[in-house]
Amino acid sequence: MVIYNSVTKTKEQFEPLIPGKASLYVCGPTVYDDAHLGHAKSALVFDLLRRVLEANAYEVTFARNITDIDDKIIKKATAEKIDIQTLTDTYTAAYHRDMDILGVRRPTIEPKATESLEAMYALIQKLIDKGHAYQIANGDVYFDTQSDSKYLSISHRIQDEDDTQSRVESSVEKRNPADFALWKSVHDNSLTFESPFGPGRPGWHTECSAMIEKHLSTGKKYSIDIHGGGADLLFPHHENEAAQTRCSTDHELAHYWMHNGFVNIDGEKMSKSLGNSFFIKDALHAYQGEVLRFYLLSTHYRSNFNFNELDLIASKKRLDKLYRLKKRLFGMKGVEEKTEFQTRLLEILSDDMNISPALALLDEMISTANEALDSNAKDKVAKREALANLAYVEKVLGFGVMNPFEYFQFGFDEATKEKINTLIEQRSEAKKAKDFSKSDAIRDEITAMGVALMDSAQGTFWERTD
Repeated sequence: MVIYNSVTKTKEQFEPLIPGKASLYVCGPTVYDDAHLGHAKSALVFDLLRRVLEANAYEVTFARNITDIDDKIIKKATAEKIDIQTLTDTYTAAYHRDMDILGVRRPTIEPKATESLEAMYALIQKLIDKGHAYQIANGDVYFDTQSDSKYLSISHRIQDEDDTQSRVESSVEKRNPADFALWKSVHDNSLTFESPFGPGRPGWHTECSAMIEKHLSTGKKYSIDIHGGGADLLFPHHENEAAQTRCSTDHELAHYWMHNGFVNIDGEKMSKSLGNSFFIKDALHAYQGEVLRFYLLSTHYRSNFNFNELDLIASKKRLDKLYRLKKRLFGMKGVEEKTEFQTRLLEILSDDMNISPALALLDEMISTANEALDSNAKDKVAKREALANLAYVEKVLGFGVMNPFEYFQFGFDEATKEKINTLIEQRSEAKKAKDFSKSDAIRDEITAMGVALMDSAQGTFWERTD
């Protein structure tokens, strides 16, 4: 398997620290608001990476944190006049719900910042003891960037006096403008924790380094195999994480660093300050989660993604073809077998998750299966192979997980679906009673609702037609 390392800016052969195992840590959400499409893109990218690693027979330990200590959380809780835990629990649950609908599998480990404070205290103390951190008069603890000879080796930035980090965390007592806070002293009634450094809150960068060492570290040359996140995290977040780990443990944080591109809406970078953030929950009102999954994964993960509804609709039509094949094979039993398609698909995805040729191969497989069934509807070999391939696609790409008829029912509310199912039952009873005029009338009523019925040996199914 080959992956692109953001640090070396080259594709590299994946060589795990422990043979047969792969450790992956991805920066998760700060839970003060609903998740947007940028969150979805990153989560989907690393869900796909996890699946491809597993398809290559690696035992994957996947960690994704929950940041539930943050100034934005405090500000939101204050504005909404609710307690902080209620706020963070609400948005953590909302994030899980959105990810579940998108088919993102839950992580192996999901540590919260509030549950990892002791690990953070230990990390900060080590850095102080080794001369890489210092405490100023007001109680803040800063990382001394000048003490780390490899600082900026992750992002390859050129440090200057006007660095963003220095503007965000300004203090006349800092030794260097680029030094960043490990512990922020707080002496008011907002969220505070008692620590060896006085009351306050940890810096944002501190939690990930501490969590990785606590839950994943191999104790080898690198703590973990792969660290991932959005491209916006490369600096300062990942740079600072790497520095903390390097200076506290004497080994590097990750062997490989992977970053997904930005999400733009109609060409404009997604940003709440620009007022164009598109929440996942809003998109899910109009499209199935799997349609969004297919669309957001349809371009290479390192490329910036330009979200627009016309492309989303075109992407849905592409996914529709998979479900039409699945519907054609509905009720048939398949067997698990290795096919040439599966081998080729994994080869393509193992090349830094090269999604475009993977989806082109999927299109080709669907077309070939349909052609074989068109020429011989009873071709058992073609059916068995198609079913095996669809099962593999579901496992590795996460496409095709739904009942095919339910997939085409999207857009009706639950009350309408219940009414249609009731009418189908009444029609079935009328047919059993040989009351064909009544059964035909019911069919006409259902058809007028924009629904097509399909009678089969497994029962009557329906799908939306408009």
